[in-house]
Amino acid sequence: MKATHPLLILTVWLLTACSFSAGTKKDLATGLSYSYNGFTVSEVYFVDAENIPKGTNEVDLNSEVALVVQGIENYTLVDEKAYPGMSLYVTDKNGNQVIAERDMFESNIGYSAEDASVLQGTITVGEPMVSGETYHVEMKIWDKNKPDNTISVGVDLRVK
Repeated sequence: MKATHPLLILTVWLLTACSFSAGTKKDLATGLSYSYNGFTVSEVYFVDAENIPKGTNEVDLNSEVALVVQGIENYTLVDEKAYPGMSLYVTDKNGNQVIAERDMFESNIGYSAEDASVLQGTITVGEPMVSGETYHVEMKIWDKNKPDNTISVGVDLRVK
């Protein structure tokens, strides 16, 4: 009878014991794309001011839209609290920043895992944005206790 090598057993056990999650998805209708690493995510939406998912990336000037990430799991909890970080940047076609929010959770207060499972970045489509131009939105979410856990969301806005 042939013996199984202990290193092979250890390697198989380590691969099955790790809770690793990564992926990438793109919505062809809106152009919204997102990727995640370390976190698990159930849904990512591009919504209007009434939280209705948009079917296109066209937005009206003087309106609000948002990127919503739902079902975020796998935070490293400290005292049963999650510590998310979230940046939101909007740039014009020349790469100039129109909106620059480095960390919307800079206050660093903890949240329950349930409260931190849904995060939303809202964009007011207004000055200095102008009709007929396209702007790129980039939102990043990370775990302040495990910075390798990230979610990146991007979409181009065509302002009408």
